[in-house]
Amino acid sequence: MVVSGSADGRLRLWNVKDGSVVGNPWEGYRVLVVCLDWSPNAREVASGSEDGTIRRWNPNTGRQIAPPINTGHMWMYAVKYSPRGDTFASCGGDDNSIKVWSKDGKLLIEIKGHHSAVFSLCWSKNGTYIFSASGDRTIRKWHSIDGKELVVLRGHTNPVNSICFTSDERHLVSASSDCSVRIWDLETNEQVGDPLLHDDELFALAIPSNGQYVASAGLDKKVYVWSLEAALNLTGNQVRVRAYDAQSDGKLKGHGSSSKDIFDGSPLPKRRANNEGLTYYGNEFWCDDAKNTELKHAAFHGAQRYDEPIESFLSKVDQTPDMQIRRMRQQFASPSDAEVAIRRVIHAHMENLPPRLFDTTTGLLHDRDAQIDAFKTSTQYKELLSLTIKHADRRSERIKEAILTYFCYAMLSHRWEGREPLLHDIQDKVVYQLEPVGGVHKLQSFCKVARDGGYRWAWSDTCCIDKSNNVELQESVNTMFVWYRHSALTIIYLSDVSCSSKSGALAESAWNERGWTVQEFLAPNVVIFYQKDWSIYLDDRTPNHKESVTIIQELSYATGIDPRALVNFQPGMRGAREKLRWASRRVTTWQEDIAYSLFGIFGVHLPVIYGEKKQNALGRLLQEIIARSGDITALDWVGKSSEFNSCLPADITSYEVAPCTLPSPSEDEIQTAVSSLLNTTTVELALNLYTVLCEMRTPRFAQCRLSLSCIVFPVTAVRRRHDKNYATYFAYEVKAEGLNDLVISTEDKLVQFSQTRPARQAFLLVRPWDHSLLDLADFANDTQSVDDCTLPGSPSPDSLAGLPIGCDSEAHLRALRLIVHLGQPFGAFLLAQQWAGEYKRIASDHDIIAQVKDVTSVRDMMDVRRLEIL
Repeated sequence: MVVSGSADGRLRLWNVKDGSVVGNPWEGYRVLVVCLDWSPNAREVASGSEDGTIRRWNPNTGRQIAPPINTGHMWMYAVKYSPRGDTFASCGGDDNSIKVWSKDGKLLIEIKGHHSAVFSLCWSKNGTYIFSASGDRTIRKWHSIDGKELVVLRGHTNPVNSICFTSDERHLVSASSDCSVRIWDLETNEQVGDPLLHDDELFALAIPSNGQYVASAGLDKKVYVWSLEAALNLTGNQVRVRAYDAQSDGKLKGHGSSSKDIFDGSPLPKRRANNEGLTYYGNEFWCDDAKNTELKHAAFHGAQRYDEPIESFLSKVDQTPDMQIRRMRQQFASPSDAEVAIRRVIHAHMENLPPRLFDTTTGLLHDRDAQIDAFKTSTQYKELLSLTIKHADRRSERIKEAILTYFCYAMLSHRWEGREPLLHDIQDKVVYQLEPVGGVHKLQSFCKVARDGGYRWAWSDTCCIDKSNNVELQESVNTMFVWYRHSALTIIYLSDVSCSSKSGALAESAWNERGWTVQEFLAPNVVIFYQKDWSIYLDDRTPNHKESVTIIQELSYATGIDPRALVNFQPGMRGAREKLRWASRRVTTWQEDIAYSLFGIFGVHLPVIYGEKKQNALGRLLQEIIARSGDITALDWVGKSSEFNSCLPADITSYEVAPCTLPSPSEDEIQTAVSSLLNTTTVELALNLYTVLCEMRTPRFAQCRLSLSCIVFPVTAVRRRHDKNYATYFAYEVKAEGLNDLVISTEDKLVQFSQTRPARQAFLLVRPWDHSLLDLADFANDTQSVDDCTLPGSPSPDSLAGLPIGCDSEAHLRALRLIVHLGQPFGAFLLAQQWAGEYKRIASDHDIIAQVKDVTSVRDMMDVRRLEIL
């Protein structure tokens, strides 16, 4: 079917096969009908006229669906449905603008940037971008949500009148009044090959869904058919394959006055076809000369419709004596093979998707089976199936792209408030039809915003998880980070930020206080903040607020998270202590969630056991981090010890204070200290200690027991100090072998003892062994050019002068550098021995900073042990 508009203000529907008018003319305009478009589902037609209005029509009845939309364009040049069909874009000749409308006539966005009339529009398949062609001789790419200009294509020397995509959307084709057709690479934004020339101005383009050809037409009254493959590959093969006289027979007759344009259309529902000719009923176009071998092959590519028995068709082709056609048959897959290939990609893709999603077009909650069923009944699936059948050699990439586009979804990040709808409140109900109160109104608004943004699927943690199912709940907690990571958009709703708020309101929002919202911002690649009335925060139209400098700076200030981590966060164990600090001021409704909400951030998968209490939940997480990474920075905290293990904190708030940063010696200071250690005894002891420490194993943490390698300094005396500054803690003067005396404050009451009055319980001050110290002992080499005679930190002739003759100079010098580092102040643990020989850590309210008395006394650092800590 084809629909056309005329100067008499009427629209007509045509049967292309016999050229007859279907039904009565559609009436409503009194002026010239300029542009038309079919909706993606072929259930309606949109038209634009010189009076500046858009009208929507039911093609079954020929009647208008809704009141006209006054666009404000003095003259309409194009109206185009979005791929979802829920919005459409228009352009006109007086204001040089593009406008995007909802179906109810609401102006969603006005895009300005062209310097002359906009003549043609097209949407990307996912609806994210709009391309426009203008009298200013440019083609421009815009973001459809905020109207941001992304790309300008220049090359035409006269107005650009028409544009369209190739079937794979890798290239854009344009036609201009400069008599040329040009092809643009959308990855490089450069023109491909030479212009394809007509004899006069061009106004129309068409490309079949197989992407093999492009047809162009203009004032020379010719339709030229070009081979896209030859044009793109520049193989020297013939580019223009056919030429048709536009004044030959085949003209549709029936309009009362001459039509300005006849538009290629879609068939009515249940008659939808996908022929790969230049129109939907392409065989009539291609097969006018069936004796021509080239056209027989073109007919082969255009012979299949969804309602035709394809298997039978392919079977007949297998029997043809034409060897060229039989060879072409090898490019085709059977429908069953195509369905299996698509199904395999769907199931692989859905492994990273939530099991339930809202269909924002219907308001219904779908499980995975329902999502797949919806896809299989969609036009996208039928088109994909057809393309997969016809191009078996290129199916993998095409299937993945189509699945990714169809199943893209939006996630909600918010703060739970009052009565939120749960799964049983929503199941089998249309969310838009529920009473809009409390959390339901928030859910409805979220779904509408997602729908209007072009996202068919949406997820909210309130009602998309069956919290009564322990298996599902556990899986959801462990994979929620992945869901947010794979979302096309995460909408962050700030219910306490009003529309009149200024910059800084985000930092004050309670959203920043919740535990789960840390991962809900770090995980997604694209986020947008919305205020209480669902307007965009600060009216910042950046398509991704992670690209907004203002918002990222404000969020960094509020959270203490580095801007680079906010934008490009990667989950894992690296920087564990810093990640724990991010969560240290957060709160959760369920105490265990303070640990569970960090599973995705650290990339761990652990059992979810509500009721185990926060100390156990946090302990299991920290145990996993240390056991898997060997990173002991998670042991750097002040506060109370956990019942899970005394080396761990009882509460995540113990990580709020940044780790104590101790000064490191300069390279000159290291060289000086190394020189002071150059005697035979010290060098050999240093090398022995270096060897022992190199062989020490990383921490082992399992079953609440920590096995930790330490440099041990036995405590020789503990004496209580009575000091008013320690009203709530006990303060103790502590002496240990080889260390300077120090004062430790703790809530624990310690047994006092000395060398003259020994205690039955042993105490140790220990330096937890960190293998990164071995890196510090290596020679630095990043501050001078390679032209320098010696690298900084490398052995100089003077520094080697005192080493024993015949020794490995570099190995000994590296060992001495390690001794210098071990002589610097360090964070120590106080351990108390238990009856079975294990130890427990004595928690302190401040960092215990210890230092060896004499760096030259290497023997004081030779007590290296593997301790079991409970």
